[in-house]
Amino acid sequence: MSAEADSADKSQYVQSLARGLSVIAAFDAAQPVMTLSDVARHTGLTRATARRFLLTLESLGYVRSDGRMFELTPKVLQLGYSYLSALSLPQIASPHLKRLSDTLQESTSMSVLDGQDIVYVARVATHRIMTVAIAVGTRFPAYATSMGRVLLAGLGDKELGEYLSAAQLSPLTRRTTTERVALAQQLHRVRELGYAVVDQELEVGLRSAAVPVRDLTGRTVAAINVSMRVGMPGVDTDHPETQVIPELLACAGAISQDLAASGR
Repeated sequence: MSAEADSADKSQYVQSLARGLSVIAAFDAAQPVMTLSDVARHTGLTRATARRFLLTLESLGYVRSDGRMFELTPKVLQLGYSYLSALSLPQIASPHLKRLSDTLQESTSMSVLDGQDIVYVARVATHRIMTVAIAVGTRFPAYATSMGRVLLAGLGDKELGEYLSAAQLSPLTRRTTTERVALAQQLHRVRELGYAVVDQELEVGLRSAAVPVRDLTGRTVAAINVSMRVGMPGVDTDHPETQVIPELLACAGAISQDLAASGR
């Protein structure tokens, strides 16, 4: 990029908007309620600046406070509604995920890739399987999830190389893959197999299997998964390839067919 183009881009950058959005993004499943100091620390803003943004968001109805603690209100969902309402994929996938969940008696989900994270866009939960509640909009690091690995495997070589160079691979459990070479090998293996199985790398006791959802050109547009508790009665969690993967592939195929029929 030329210096002139870079300067033009910076002249269009609204720093206050970026800071306000960073305050909203600071709240997540792990930190749903925070003090002013917490928000300042998570965003890198000064306490005075964080306070101005929090009070502005509170006056607009996006944040509420008891005078000390701050939390988001349901109004923030409006910020993502336009994207979700325009995205037909969750609506198309939901009935298929429901049937898959009924068949396996396990929780099923769909996600898309956003930067270094996966974002849940559809979910059918049979029971709570994680310590963190999962809902539409929940984000997890792609490298430690089955859906993330399917989505990463669907990237082109250049995009995948950029991801592997930039990703921060932190250990979430003692099983988490944090070596870039090992992760790259696993992703290439996912490409060959057409599915991914992740065993307790995101949370201890959680095993998941995922497959890609592709469009008519063969491009991976989303991933669906089945999440299982290790050792719990139900499907064979030790050998998901025998039952879970075939059901997932059939479900993904049905979603892809409906997606093609919708003209998307």
